[in-house]
Amino acid sequence: MADDLSELPDAVEADYRLERSVISAVSAALEAMDTDAIDAVLDPLHPADIADLLEQISSGQRRALLGLWSMGIDGEILSELDENLREEVIGYLPEGVLSEAVREMESDDVVDLVEDLEDDQQELILGALKHADRVAVELALSYPEYSAGRLMQRELVVAPEHWSVGQTIDFLRRDETLPEQFYHVILVDPGYHPTGYVTLGKLLGSPRATKLTKIMEESFRTIPVTQAEEDVAYAFNQYHLISAPVVDENDRLVGVITIDDAMIVLDDEAEEDILRLAGVSGEESLSDRTLETVRQRLPWLGVNLFTAILASVVISQFEAILAQIVALAVLMPIVASMGGNAGTQSLTVAVRALATKDLTGSNVWRVVRREATAGLINGMIFAVVMGAVGVIWFGTPMLAVVIAVAMVVNMVVAALAGILIPIGLEKLGVDPALASGAFVTTVTDVVGFFAFLGLAAILLI
Repeated sequence: MADDLSELPDAVEADYRLERSVISAVSAALEAMDTDAIDAVLDPLHPADIADLLEQISSGQRRALLGLWSMGIDGEILSELDENLREEVIGYLPEGVLSEAVREMESDDVVDLVEDLEDDQQELILGALKHADRVAVELALSYPEYSAGRLMQRELVVAPEHWSVGQTIDFLRRDETLPEQFYHVILVDPGYHPTGYVTLGKLLGSPRATKLTKIMEESFRTIPVTQAEEDVAYAFNQYHLISAPVVDENDRLVGVITIDDAMIVLDDEAEEDILRLAGVSGEESLSDRTLETVRQRLPWLGVNLFTAILASVVISQFEAILAQIVALAVLMPIVASMGGNAGTQSLTVAVRALATKDLTGSNVWRVVRREATAGLINGMIFAVVMGAVGVIWFGTPMLAVVIAVAMVVNMVVAALAGILIPIGLEKLGVDPALASGAFVTTVTDVVGFFAFLGLAAILLI
């Protein structure tokens, strides 16, 4: 971030000053142990902003703040916190404050809160819940991790499918246990199987005598309780769903998933893919301690070291020609770099297409041909450029031919590797975002060096 705020656009400058002023005010209040000042700064903030603040200050400041302002912590703030910080924050809260905060949360948020905690903290939170709520959370925790059962909430609105609009509105007005937010009234048959749903807009805009079955939404579809959450998020995005009922193995209604939870999954998946493409764990965050960051990054740095050694082994096979023609050492990194960039481009497109299910068996070979053709055309364009550079720079036409041909070969191979490696890894059940980068880099480096130095050994000696 620039130190001189005058260099920032007005809107960005205002946001930056607000954020820094809040953190500065909280820091000053903590030093003075001034609870009134803390209240004055934090009370007007949105729970998400308070969660961000807790993530940005140091661990010592967090502990001091929670000691002075623990009564201000509620369920919304806990649900907004980065999962890597929740255990620490919960450990600082008095038991009564934690119990009250947890009781305010919806069941899906409680599940999200407790699933990554240690057993003693899980029991502390579960013990704060009412019996019915505890049973619901424990049932959700019994479902596989990252499944619809973990994502759903138990708070929903249900009506018999034979009811009219008037009966439903009267029921909603009498019911004191309605969720704070809901989008559909789910219709069920006598066996408690969901048969459709009605939006609140249709419900309020239809005559009282209208049967609910007459105004059901066409978008209705159910989600199996064991379905993977990324598939749930894909369905919401693909079919423009606002909410969807969740059913068990007997097709009975057990919960509902709403669009806000589905969008969080989509956001998490996209963020995880970006991090993993760089060899970083999808669980890493800015609040992690140094040793934890080292532990998460070390394995893939080791893999990258191994791939670099493989490329060096290839180079070592051509020591003699490198000693004779120094220009090869000057131009060699260009071939590998261009191949690496081309491979990364194809790889990024492929990983994202696999995540969004746009790349399937029906179109895979068309995409492979497109990538290979694009690699060939780009390779030929840059081959002409580097050929001209070789002639002008070193005055050796045959050297220009060598780098031009090597450039074409490596660009085509890079494009193919970028698309085929993630597809192959997915077929093997390996996350393509996590492992593809190292393999693509290895292929482009080895092929690039081998093609360039091999051609030089044949044509220049």
